[in-house]
Parts: sequence; C-alpha cells; structure tokens
Amino acid sequence: MLAIAICDDEKYYRDRIYILLREYLDGHGITASVEHFSSGKEFLLKRENLVKYDIVFLDINMEDVDGIRTAQMIRDYQSKTCIVLVTAFMSYVLEGYKVGAVRYVMKDRMEDQMPECMDAILKKMQLREAAFSFVEGEKTLYTDNILYVESRKHKCIFYYMEKEMETYQIYEKLDRMEEKLSEYGFLRIHKSFLVNMKHVRWIRNYLAVLDCGEELPVPRLRFTKVKEAFTAYKGEI
Repeated sequence: MLAIAICDDEKYYRDRIYILLREYLDGHGITASVEHFSSGKEFLLKRENLVKYDIVFLDINMEDVDGIRTAQMIRDYQSKTCIVLVTAFMSYVLEGYKVGAVRYVMKDRMEDQMPECMDAILKKMQLREAAFSFVEGEKTLYTDNILYVESRKHKCIFYYMEKEMETYQIYEKLDRMEEKLSEYGFLRIHKSFLVNMKHVRWIRNYLAVLDCGEELPVPRLRFTKVKEAFTAYKGEI
C-alpha cells in the first residue's frame, strides 16, 4: 500500500489533489493511504513524516515553512520519497531540481498533469522493489521500508515497517543480502547487521540510531569506515 501526503495551505487545492489522486488510484486498482497537512510546519511536527511517505505533494507557496524548505528537510534524510511540487508559477524550477522533485504539477492544469505525474512516479518506484523467497513465502518488498537485516543462526531476519513492524526470515547469508541491497543504500555496519541508511538518524558512540528508536552496534574497528560511508550518503562530503 502506498503512503501519500498532501501538503497545501489552501483547502480547495488539498481537496482537488485528493480527488484527482483517488480517481487515478481507483482506476489503476492501487491501494493507498492519503493524509492531509495544512502547512509545511504541520507536516514537520512529526519527525517520522520525513521518511514515512512514498509520495509527498507540496505546495511551494506556504506561509511559515514553504514547500521548498519542507522538501529540503525531507532530503536532509536522503529519503527516496517522490516529491511533487504544486505551484501556480514555473519560476521555481531551479529550486525543484535542488531538492530532487520528481515532477511539477501546475494548479491550473492538475486534471491533465496528474495522470502523467503518477505514471512517472510508479515507474520510478518499480525500481525500488525487490523479491525474496522468505520462510513465510515469496514476497516483494519496498526496499525503502526495510529498516535493517539481521543475521542470526543461519538465517537473515528482515525488519520491515509498513503500518507496523513486521519481520521476515530467509535462509541466506548476510553477505548475499548485502550484495543484493547495496544499490538501495544499505550499509554493513556489523558482521550481523545490514542497515538501510535512509532510516539512520546518526552514527556515534559506536551505535547506529534508527528513526524508529532502535540502536544497533557498530564495532570499534568498523566505526570510522561506517561513519565515513554514512556521511558521504548524507551528502556532507
């Protein structure tokens, strides 16, 4: 199920985006939860909003915290969230590139542009799915929703967050999972842990702290290398 957020300080446009989204999703048989926010400030009140949504529609011109600033906050976490900027003006194109916006939707052309916008997003998101032969059966997971993978007693345990935490088990070595998931931003921080850097808040004191509150150990001998890899991922060097 997709998780979508609509953030606009005008109720008319929040409702209009929602109606057009529902028409598209229902027409394509796609299940999704859609949440509304009346400002960037409201969206940012909950830290988990920075990583929990697959798609976020952001009005550029909002008071207090505008759409560009909100998008920058999302990108500070290197989130793979698909950001769509909603605007009445095309003068913000450069800013949109800076925050990695997938598409612009013009307020006076929503009906025409929404289907193409969603087609492009879903095509992009297909590249972020991976299939596994778990003990629980064959499953295709959104890689963004995998928090980390733990090696334990000849099995790898996947910690997966959708509506709530779920776990899946597979008889496979962590080395193999590292090969498969490395292209999706996963980092080996320990001989027993492979973590999704999207969900790491910080690495310090020989710990990797995740956005769910989980703390995973980083051995002293690996710490410098892990810290450098995470810093590079965050775009700070």
